[in-house]
Amino acid sequence: MAKVELSQRQKRILRFVEDFSRKKGYLPSIREIGAAVGISSTSVVDYNLRILERERHIQRDPKVSRGIKLLGSHPRGRSRLDLGLVAVPLLGRIAAGQPIPVPEDSPAEETIELTRNLLKDVDGIYALEVKGNSMVDALVNDGDIVVMKHQDTAENGEMVAVWLKDRQETTLKKIYHEGRRVRLQPANPLLKPIFAPAENVEVQGKVIMVVRRLGK
Repeated sequence: MAKVELSQRQKRILRFVEDFSRKKGYLPSIREIGAAVGISSTSVVDYNLRILERERHIQRDPKVSRGIKLLGSHPRGRSRLDLGLVAVPLLGRIAAGQPIPVPEDSPAEETIELTRNLLKDVDGIYALEVKGNSMVDALVNDGDIVVMKHQDTAENGEMVAVWLKDRQETTLKKIYHEGRRVRLQPANPLLKPIFAPAENVEVQGKVIMVVRRLGK
């Protein structure tokens, strides 16, 4: 079957996916594609991606967030294996402001893809979307993705996700051990630290990478 000539919009989408994957080392989401090419509706982006898939420019995995693979006619677009990509589970949102309740444990419905050369060790790696602006001076903004290494201890000054047992809430802060209490320090001069008894603070993971959301 003869290939259909792509529209200018579809060509822009394909070019953006190629450029994004080359620069970032992972694939864009539907929302990132829409923002880049001026489409506000995710369904319109999805329609154009279906055409690109039908015409064998891309391949999609509906079970994986950012599950787009550029096919052979695009030398800059390489498969997940070619790029050495690893899928990191996106487990939900975490507050970088006042603590918010942690959702009930459940398998990750979304993932983000990162190149293996960015991750020395993929064991215990997960990602969280940041809600709030308390860590802006640490270059973590509302809507960014923090990649976490699961661990239950942390050194002073490390940025961690902590579970506050008495509040049954979680938050993202820099941690400082001060005797029998812990100081959870925001990186925003407008906000005050959280002080909590050491026995009420449970470290859940350390930030090892920040993935900036497009347009942030």
